[in-house]
Amino acid sequence: MQETVMKKKEFRTETDSMGEVRVPAQAYWGGQTQRAIENFPISGIPMPRRMIRALGLVKKAAAEFNRDRGELDAKIAGAVVQAAQEVADGALDEEFPLDIFQTGSGTSSNMNANEVIANRAAEILGLPRGAKKVHPNDHINKGQSSNDVIPTVIHIAALEGIEHDLTPALVRLGEALLNKAREFDDIVKIGRTHLMDAVPVRLGQEFSGYAAQIEQGLARVSDCRQRLAELALGGTAVGTGLNSPKGMPEAVIAQVAKETGLPFRQADNLFEALAAKDSVVEVSGTLKTLACSLFKIANDIRYLGSGPRCGIGELLLPELQPGSSIMPGKVNPVMPEMVRMVCAQVIGNDAAIGVGGISGDFELNVMMPVMAHNLMQSIEILAQACNAFRERCIEGLQVNRERAEEIVEQSLMMVTSLAPRIGYDAASKLAQEAYRSGRTIRELALERELLPEKELNELLDPKAMTGLPLKRKSGKK
Repeated sequence: MQETVMKKKEFRTETDSMGEVRVPAQAYWGGQTQRAIENFPISGIPMPRRMIRALGLVKKAAAEFNRDRGELDAKIAGAVVQAAQEVADGALDEEFPLDIFQTGSGTSSNMNANEVIANRAAEILGLPRGAKKVHPNDHINKGQSSNDVIPTVIHIAALEGIEHDLTPALVRLGEALLNKAREFDDIVKIGRTHLMDAVPVRLGQEFSGYAAQIEQGLARVSDCRQRLAELALGGTAVGTGLNSPKGMPEAVIAQVAKETGLPFRQADNLFEALAAKDSVVEVSGTLKTLACSLFKIANDIRYLGSGPRCGIGELLLPELQPGSSIMPGKVNPVMPEMVRMVCAQVIGNDAAIGVGGISGDFELNVMMPVMAHNLMQSIEILAQACNAFRERCIEGLQVNRERAEEIVEQSLMMVTSLAPRIGYDAASKLAQEAYRSGRTIRELALERELLPEKELNELLDPKAMTGLPLKRKSGKK
């Protein structure tokens, strides 16, 4: 008997258009959320935090607009605004348990927000949860549709993530690489093409290329901002704006722009904004390009630090942790390895987002939740990887100058600077003989007196082969 009483207390019964549904008694979510919990026990991956924040911001601004128009009772509106702000602030994140693999419109997550805000607002007013005295559809979702809210919050979340997380991380990483370029600009090393010895290059020049990759990545990301700033709000179900009060989308978007400090505006064409997710695909493609850049940079540094005795060994990477459970003293390039794995994930996310992008069937894209998850994950892990890579690898990089100089002198491609004076064929034979004999180009050329010693030494000066020093911006050293 006692067990039966306890079970009754643990659940409440709610009704929706499909009938009765049992909801955990203490949950702020309601019947539609509960149905989705039961329907989609797929991955255990919930909606991203920034998406939940954006939902809170939109619902709050909508309630304020409806209150000001007299469409929402001021007392109810006050409670809704408070509850929506709590959602935006993260105070109710545990009330958003829905899996990202759900209905493709994200209706379940929109209703999750509506129900949580409605029941929390009811509690603020001293009303019972689940009684719908504050109604999730009539009050919280008033003037909106899942079909315009979800694409709206995807854009809000993505642009906030780019502005507050990814862009600062890229700026700092680019600055760190440029600082290393300046620090290493007097160090001559061998260049490599096709993984084979090439002509000399300065280490600073190599790092300036890495810094430029990040700078260009920043420019690409920045170029996507204007498309992400376009919001679908006001299109409601299919882009026509049915049931959206005049002026509501503009007012809500203006309020969100004010609270986030970002230049959000209503999309020029709401049919495109609902039916297509081209902006999300574009941003993801840009992140994939950035991932390719980071992979190349991390991989180069990994190779240049290989050894310490039997590899290239030109760079000395910070030693962060033991590298083997069986080989004592081994230290691995863990930060470049981490970056490469993050980049692999981002490239995979882009593939999933691409599939999602082609799934805009008629008036609505129906893969928005998984696109949102992958996009937000790419933004987040790229930002975190850039920060960790900079702090725990790039800033602590040192050079094995002796090793770099030794390899340069041993390189057969030092002969390249002699080719204009002695001819390509003669230079090729000299390189081949040096390789067979194990001697250097300089030794053989001096022995054969191919050119006067002074001229030979000038031609074989590694630093002279690398061109001019790097330009220093703004007088910085």
